[in-house]
Amino acid sequence: MSDVNLNSRIYPARPLLAVSVACFRDGKVLLATRTRPPAQGALTLPGGLVEPGERLSEAAVRELREEVGAEAEIIGFNAHAERIDRDPGGRIKHHYVIASFVARWTAGEPQPGPEAGEIVWADPNALNGLPLTAGLRALLRRAARMIEMAA
Repeated sequence: MSDVNLNSRIYPARPLLAVSVACFRDGKVLLATRTRPPAQGALTLPGGLVEPGERLSEAAVRELREEVGAEAEIIGFNAHAERIDRDPGGRIKHHYVIASFVARWTAGEPQPGPEAGEIVWADPNALNGLPLTAGLRALLRRAARMIEMAA
């Protein structure tokens, strides 16, 4: 029998499918600091793992609700992102494939929680100096264009 844990987030047996959501309100996007590795302390989009039988867009809305207490209407799929981290020995420590969505805020005042620390409504065109997760700027530029086109 293998010692690989198929449900492990650390040293996974295969890539893990996750979602994130760029939720916009009044031209600003909701960001939260990560409270856990990887990228602990960096600002990112709310999100998490997809549950079996769950559609990706449903997972994005659920994760937004669970992580920060906000509700949103999905506008569309933005892009995919990948997070692959290796330990000093070269073994894959984290591997996430993230389906990122764009949404319009509908209700709820976002609050910090166990997975989302500080909450920020940020101008997607004014992110200089903010500690962002890798690749987030490009996702947000595309998301901002999508939300403008949907208006």
